[in-house]
Amino acid sequence: QTYLQARDLRFQHSTSLTARNNCIIIRMASLKAILTPQSLLVLDFRGLGLDRWLVLELAPQLASQSHSLPFEFRALEAVLQHKLNTLQTRLNDVEPVILDTLESLVDPKILSADRSKLHILLQNSKSLSELETDIKVFKDSLLKILDEDEIIEELCLTKWTDPRVFEESSLGIDHAEEMELLLENYYMQAEELGNKTRELKGLIDDSESVIFINLDSHRNVMMRLNLQLTMGSFSLTLFGLIGVAFGMNLTTAFEDDPRAFWLVTGFMFLGSGLIWRRLLSFLGRHLEPSILRPIPPVWKRNMKASDVKPGVR
Repeated sequence: QTYLQARDLRFQHSTSLTARNNCIIIRMASLKAILTPQSLLVLDFRGLGLDRWLVLELAPQLASQSHSLPFEFRALEAVLQHKLNTLQTRLNDVEPVILDTLESLVDPKILSADRSKLHILLQNSKSLSELETDIKVFKDSLLKILDEDEIIEELCLTKWTDPRVFEESSLGIDHAEEMELLLENYYMQAEELGNKTRELKGLIDDSESVIFINLDSHRNVMMRLNLQLTMGSFSLTLFGLIGVAFGMNLTTAFEDDPRAFWLVTGFMFLGSGLIWRRLLSFLGRHLEPSILRPIPPVWKRNMKASDVKPGVR
């Protein structure tokens, strides 16, 4: 019925729209179909989750009589809309998980990054990269058609089979122009999806820097505390030598004085405290204290910036 060659039916998991023998061969990843001026043949749809789309969405769109353009326009628009909805659904599934994970990871109060959340972020980052690739392939397939006027003319199947189309064209309906507008519309929608995925990947990259800054800040605090404790131990050890000297079996005049123990002990602690304070003041002059400031999530800043309308100051 379609007069297609066998090589034209060798579908691959790619995205393309090809005109052959007054038919359009549609390859949209797992969706494979052949579009004729009167029918849309969907191949191998079972097991791919297309049953619901075929019955609830595709059939009403093809049966609609409100569309003034030929059948292939309605069918092609339905296929492109299904592809775009699939990409949008994948983005909607990944985006909230990534944002929630990033919000918990960039919290300045955390002392260490949760490995489980990092694993979740890694998995969703890979899914986001795959989605970005699929969107790019979809855009490139549409752009390839938009760059060639001859291909756009070939996609207008009814124009070559139904003489009445020329009468409608004389009334002001240019089917090639309508086809170009249809493809441009879905190309722009795919471009918006691509921009969202790139923004989300940018948030992941920026959040990695924020995570490292938080971890470095906490690491500096711990190192500073360790240094303070080390200086305190040094001060106690230094003046503890006095107690070591009195611990030797030497006869002095202090054994019979009941106040000697408290005087020596007080002098040891006082001297240790003074030395420790001097060391802390030296540390304060040479090392600025690390103050943790809450870092707002980068995506919130981007959202606020995107709310500002262009041209309004």
